[in-house]
Amino acid sequence: MGGKSDSDLKPQRLDYLNEALALERQGDYDAALTSYRLALRDHPNDPKILQNMAIAYSRTHRLEDAGRCYPRALELAPHLSGAHYGLAFLLLKREDRAGAIKHLDAFLATAPAGGDTTRWVDHAKQTLIELRSQPDPVSSDPQAPEA
Repeated sequence: MGGKSDSDLKPQRLDYLNEALALERQGDYDAALTSYRLALRDHPNDPKILQNMAIAYSRTHRLEDAGRCYPRALELAPHLSGAHYGLAFLLLKREDRAGAIKHLDAFLATAPAGGDTTRWVDHAKQTLIELRSQPDPVSSDPQAPEA
C-alpha cells in the first residue's frame, strides 16, 4: 500500500557521541561513559571521544581510566589542547609536577583563543606560575645527595 517493505528499511545507527554529551550535561556520567564506549567502538581512533571519556572518568573519580584515555587521545592528536589540560591536572593529583608543567605548557601553546577558553587559559597560567614558584622537590630535599 505504498509503504516501504522491510528490505527497504535500513537500520539507523545511534549517535552515541551526542547521546553521551547529553547524558553528561544531565550529570549522568556513568551512562555517558557507556555511550562513549559505544561511540569509541564505532570510531576507535577518535581523540575527542577519548578526551571526553577521560573527563567523565575524572568526574567519577576513576583516575586510572582517565589516565589511560588522555595519553591515547594525545597519541592520536598531539595538539588536542583539552587533553593536555586534563592530563596536566590529573598529573598534579599524582604529584607529577614536571609532567603537569609539560602539559600545561602544551595546552597554552595549542589552546584556542577567545570564548569560554579564557577561564581555562587563565587557570593554566596561574597554575604554572604557582608550580614554577615552588622549589623543585628533588633539589630542596635536605637528604638528597649533592651532584
